[in-house]
Amino acid sequence: MQHNIPLEGLDGQGRAMAKAIESCVHCGFCLPVCPTYKVLGEEMDSPRGRIILMKSVLEGALTVEEAATYIDRCLGCQGCVTACPSGVPYGDLITAYRGYAEAQRSRPALKTLQRTLVQQTLPYVGRFRAAATLGRLARPMQGILPDELGSMLGLLPETLPAAAPLPELISAQGVRRARVAFLAGCVQQVLAPEINAATLRVLARNGVEVVIPRDQGCCGALSMHTGNLDRARAFARHNMAAFPSDVDAIVTNAAGCGSGMHEYGLLFCDEEDAEAATALGASAVDISVFLMQLGPVQPGPLPAPLKLAYHDACHLAHAQKVTDPPRRLLRMISNVTLLEIPDGEICCGSAGTYNLEHPEIGGELGRRKAQNIISTGAGAVAAGNIGCMVQIRTHLKDAGVRVYHTIEVLDMAYSS
Repeated sequence: MQHNIPLEGLDGQGRAMAKAIESCVHCGFCLPVCPTYKVLGEEMDSPRGRIILMKSVLEGALTVEEAATYIDRCLGCQGCVTACPSGVPYGDLITAYRGYAEAQRSRPALKTLQRTLVQQTLPYVGRFRAAATLGRLARPMQGILPDELGSMLGLLPETLPAAAPLPELISAQGVRRARVAFLAGCVQQVLAPEINAATLRVLARNGVEVVIPRDQGCCGALSMHTGNLDRARAFARHNMAAFPSDVDAIVTNAAGCGSGMHEYGLLFCDEEDAEAATALGASAVDISVFLMQLGPVQPGPLPAPLKLAYHDACHLAHAQKVTDPPRRLLRMISNVTLLEIPDGEICCGSAGTYNLEHPEIGGELGRRKAQNIISTGAGAVAAGNIGCMVQIRTHLKDAGVRVYHTIEVLDMAYSS
């Protein structure tokens, strides 16, 4: 696609946008894998349509506000990146464009309030726990609150698990095979601390010493993917100071966090500390990939045979191109039957904070995902991202299908 975007004076993110737009050939392979196109059926709600809109904004033919409705409805799932034969880096484009557009637009008061609440609570474990506790008390009001607030209450669990502070060091069992740092995440520590506990047990069982930096904070993905790039850089710089350099990797167990860290190169492309930020992001590796590269200890069987569906988190499968390692880990468990989910490449509708900001579309995608999981006949589903797990569990309510993190299943096999 030829463009007339003025290149003079563009920063690195601007050049990335121009490159992405130019590489699109309008073939349409992205349409069948785009969640919003599947739900809404509108060309402007497809990656191809959004690229045209972003191009028009950058060339001055449209205003940011005129394109905003369609751009906002993009989940950022990057399913189109996997499907694209031309290699359009749509993930780079949507992240950079949202940063470019954010300062030029305004939102209704309730949308602004919702975004402020999310930005000021989710990245901070203590604040989020307090907010979630208050939110649970307000759940009876969900039906009478505006969607912008009611959608936030609807995704909270019935009960919150007790706080589980993490130690600063976990020793390897037996001979030490590796030494890593661990990114603990934000939301996950509040809603599902058992995932981190299982991760640390599995790493130790595999001879891995784990450092958990006490001063670590949010990876910045939530801010980055909603256009607040300055805030994302601040979070990243905080972690650049917190994480040690004398480790083999930074292990993550949340697809969104790992993907966000991998984008540090784009986020810092014109910054003086770009090299350090890029190196930190490049050192992040998903737990499934790390274990398969290390060579995992053979797990035993589960206490009972299990038919298990595997859900591909978008920011693991599409953004990080990680699909095989989690499946290989689960297939190592002798009495697990691994099942594929129909339309498994389609987003579940969580997408960071998407199901909060767009509850109708996010809810429809969640319902479709739940129906497809149920159709497999599985007794449980495994995923590698806390947001997906919350979304899927919400829409599988009363279906009798349990929801696990991939590493929780492996931990059960090691413990049996």
